[in-house]
Amino acid sequence: MQTGVSKRGVLPGFGLTMGYSVVYLSLVVLIPLSALLLNSTGLTWEKFWSVATDPRVLASYKVSFMTAAAAGLIDTLLGLLLAWVLVRYDFPGKRWFDAIIDLPFALPTAVAGVSLTAIYSQNGWIGSWFEPLGIRLAFSPIGITLALMFIGIPFVVRTVQPVLQDLDAEVEEAAATLGASRFRTFWRVVFPELLPPLLTGFALAFSRGIGEYGSVVFISGNMPMKTEIAPLLIMSKLEQFDYAGATAVAIILLTISFVLLLLINSLQRWVRKTAR
Repeated sequence: MQTGVSKRGVLPGFGLTMGYSVVYLSLVVLIPLSALLLNSTGLTWEKFWSVATDPRVLASYKVSFMTAAAAGLIDTLLGLLLAWVLVRYDFPGKRWFDAIIDLPFALPTAVAGVSLTAIYSQNGWIGSWFEPLGIRLAFSPIGITLALMFIGIPFVVRTVQPVLQDLDAEVEEAAATLGASRFRTFWRVVFPELLPPLLTGFALAFSRGIGEYGSVVFISGNMPMKTEIAPLLIMSKLEQFDYAGATAVAIILLTISFVLLLLINSLQRWVRKTAR
């Protein structure tokens, strides 16, 4: 029998919460993007196409997207391993190890870039071991990938970790009781539950890597056509007072990023539907 009393949530009514959400989203996202689009109104199609097809711009997009994708894929594997160790095992210093995962969130990106450059340069602690082998870590796409891995790994770990914590261990025990091997148990029971958060973590690390500037600008070497990233090219055009060119590069970068993230999110939704 209905009493006519509506359920009350913790937050205020829909109108207030929806209004606040729209205002906050407008101030943080919609208005800045609108300003970017309005600034592009002075661009002619010839100017826009000239900037979009410039070999230097195309090379910067290639470096940005390839290194961000490589770093995101590696972070997905390493993040799964780190989250698994943090959830499934107890060891001395676990809390410190868990806290260090969030260090890239708190560390200024410029400090991270200088530190990584000092470590991976040809005279650095790690780079000096690879230089005699003809492998240059810093001032190369490898160095950019390493920097993006550093700033992207927390996104994957913090996305996968709570899902692992909520997994019922009895399901894995039942699979082992039925004769499933450890690999088969992981692949058939655990991995389907982890695939959506892994895709989410990859999308977050990938999107952060595309727009990263501070930690990459030092270790990349900023060599046009080789290690120059798209955000650095935008900054270079702004310093040259080429606002139209900077806007064109930013719009192309925004469009490609949006399309890629839309595809990743669509794949994530499809995985969740098929897993049900």
